[in-house]
This record gives sequence, C-alpha cells and structure tokens, in this order.
Amino acid sequence: MNVLLCPLSDPGYLYPALAAGRELRRRGHTVHVLAGQRADAAVDAAGLALSAVTDPTALSVTHWTVRGPEQHTAVARAVRRLRPDVLVTSVLCHGALVAAESAGLPVVVLGLAAYLWPYRTGPADECGRAWRLTETLKHYASVREAAGLAPRRDRFADTPLLGTAFLLRGHPALEVPGAELPGNAGHVGPCWWEPNPRAAQPLPDSKPLAYVHLGRTFGGTSLWPRLNAAFTSGTHRAVVELGRSGAPEAAADADLIVGRRRWMGPLVERSDLVLTNATSAPVLAALLHGKPLLVAPNGSEQQVLAAGCLRAGVARRLPEPGAGAESLRAAVHDTARDLGLRARTEEVGGLLADGKSEARAADAVESAAR
Repeated sequence: MNVLLCPLSDPGYLYPALAAGRELRRRGHTVHVLAGQRADAAVDAAGLALSAVTDPTALSVTHWTVRGPEQHTAVARAVRRLRPDVLVTSVLCHGALVAAESAGLPVVVLGLAAYLWPYRTGPADECGRAWRLTETLKHYASVREAAGLAPRRDRFADTPLLGTAFLLRGHPALEVPGAELPGNAGHVGPCWWEPNPRAAQPLPDSKPLAYVHLGRTFGGTSLWPRLNAAFTSGTHRAVVELGRSGAPEAAADADLIVGRRRWMGPLVERSDLVLTNATSAPVLAALLHGKPLLVAPNGSEQQVLAAGCLRAGVARRLPEPGAGAESLRAAVHDTARDLGLRARTEEVGGLLADGKSEARAADAVESAAR
C-alpha cells in the first residue's frame, strides 16, 4: 500500500501522524510525508521520507483558516506525483480533504483528544459545539468552492469533515457521558511519538517542578499574570513551554524557566503536575505520565478538552484572572499533592497507554484503503 501522510506540520499534529506512519512502514507499506521544510528533522528522526512543500504556510495550523486553497494545491500536486492509495491528514486540513475527494481517494483524519463538534445524539455541554461546526464548515466550503467542486448535500453537517474514518486521540472518558459519536468516528488513543530531546542545560533540583504548556489566547486572558503570581515564593518551579503563544512575559522574580522545545515527555516525567490551557499534546502527555492537570482554557479545543478533563476527574481548574497570589500558589501545591486526583490520572493514563494506539490507527488506514 502507498500511504501519503499530509498532516499539519506543527508538532502537535505532525507527531501523531508520524507515529501512525512508523507503524504503517513497519507493516511493509510505503509511507511519504508531505510537510513544510521545518519538519524535516522530525520526519527524518521518525525514519520516514519527506516530500517538502514549497509554501511553508500551506500546512501550518496558524494559517488553516486562510490557506486552504494553497493546501489543496500542494496536496493535489503530491497525489498526482506519488499516486497514493490512501491519505492520512489532520483535523482542520480542509485542503487535504478536498484533494482526496477530487482524486477519489479514501482519507483518514487524525483528530484531537476530544470531539469538537456536536454529537449525533446526547446531552450538550455548553462548549459552543454548534457554533464551532458552523465556522469550520464555512472554511471547508470556501476550499471546495475554490477547487471548483459543487456543494455537498450530506445528511449530517459534519460528514465532510470526518473523511473515511475520523480517529480521536483521547479516550471515551473525555467525552460527554451518554453522547454518541458519528458512525465513522472512534477513539484510537494518543499515537504518541516525539523526537529524542536535544542536549539541554540541567534543571536545578532545589524545588519540585511543574510543567506549563501555553496555548493560543483566542482573544482571551493571558496566563502570564497568574503564572508570575503562582510561581513567585511558591512551592514549585515552572518549566514553561511557549508553544504557539506570543512572547514571554515572565516577571523578574518569578521562578520560571521559559523556552520553546520540540518535545515535552522528559520534562513532564520530572514534574509533579501539568498546567495548561488544555490543548491535546500537553493533556495527553500528562495522562500518559500520570501527572494531574491544572487547566485554564480560553477558546476552541481548550474549552472542550478542559471540560472533558474536569468531568473525568483528572484535572482541577486554575483560579480565574484576578485571583490572589496565595490562592494561585495553593492551586499548584494542592493539585500536586492530591492523591485522589493523581490516582484517577494514572488510571485514565493507563487506559490510553494500553490501547495500542499506533496499531489501531494503522488498522484504520488499512481498512480505509480496502
């Protein structure tokens, strides 16, 4: 089988696709990775073949709402050149979905850790799912129109976004109880892979660590004022990953180690807890390493996944903006020391680790190709 991986090139989307690609290659399939040139080191570390796109924004999550036509052009060109039997792409990769439809190819979509859009049936959770689906479909429709395809008429609105199979990287425990997913959507687990970390300066051992992973603010509130308060004269030192956030705003006296890294596993392993806006990669890292979560969501995926973590009993919520320094420091300390929270986190993390997610994802790709 000839497989074309065309995920978004950012680590949180690229790495799970590479995990599935490595398993597919182990099974004897030919695997090509369409990605931006900045992904070349990760693709090489995964032992897969890179097919680089000339436009670095075509497969960037930062530009997913505006570069769909360019993404479609890049994927369609790769399809003509490589002649794959099946595509594997990321959620929000509308250009890849349209290219697959135009070429008559099956396409498997790697989703996030929880389902973003309305369920087929079941209770609502006040996370704006209907609004999010409407906005996503607007962007998808504009890519189809630019590609010259006629409008679709699907029974369910989310059908065109799901591909042949839609693979969620979380666990049913993170979904709304009693809710029913679409028929071709299912949980495969984290598909966790990272390149080996580069040599880094040893971290001081004078305080226990908290791993902090920042996401986009979506016009919401920056975490920096609360981080500065929580980690000044507190019990823990924070290792802060800037992720897709802006420039750091660390206070001079705050106990923070700030940087941008292409990996997080070793730091999460050393930490007592994970503080995050609640995006998929840090949440899954925390669960796989049995570390309790402290969540502070702003928009989009963050609201859905934070709500799922709180329902599942693997997280506490960071006090809201304007909270006093003492309550913020206490939130960090109490989350790290809550034995019940840690036990539940280890339980859910064990369910994820035991799921053989790369094998299940590869099974789904093989089934889609058949």
